[in-house]
Amino acid sequence: MKNTATRDKLIDTGAELITQQGYNATGINAVLNACGVPKGSFYHYFSSKEDFGLAVIERFANDYDASLVALLEDPMTPPLDRLKRYFATSRAYMSERDHAAGCLIGNLGQEMAGQSVRFREALNHAFLRWEARFAHCLQAAQAQGALTQAQDPHQLASFILSGWEGAILRTKTLKSDAPMEVFEKLLFEQVLTSPVE
Repeated sequence: MKNTATRDKLIDTGAELITQQGYNATGINAVLNACGVPKGSFYHYFSSKEDFGLAVIERFANDYDASLVALLEDPMTPPLDRLKRYFATSRAYMSERDHAAGCLIGNLGQEMAGQSVRFREALNHAFLRWEARFAHCLQAAQAQGALTQAQDPHQLASFILSGWEGAILRTKTLKSDAPMEVFEKLLFEQVLTSPVE
């Protein structure tokens, strides 16, 4: 039986290094050295660097999806407040990392979508799962009368995810929360409109 603890350590370390410096710049040896794992062990768990990268994507996507469930599906919190809590959590994450880390999936999307079909499909699958979480939250807002029924929650969810990923990219570029704050302000003041009384 393979030692899943070692595999998990390789994936977690790889995710951290890839977030910091990108997939192409992250060598297998750097991951192994950071983990203190011999090179032969790597190929015991992964057949190639691409398979390793896909495992990193899967782990990050699953962990992030679990955090979205906690933030966006809390029945004790009004749906639009759940969204605001999600944005606040994301801003705090960026600030704690000096606006340098960003979203691993977004980073890999920019770097690898044009280089690997397998990466592109895995990244798109992650985004679609997250988009569904946003849509579910927006549907809850509509059901509670906080959001007009005239808006398509799935299109809104796609807009939010794409816009937020773009805001994160700009935040990294400017080393400032300002792009995230502007996106959130316009989203709640001009896009997510409540029904007309």
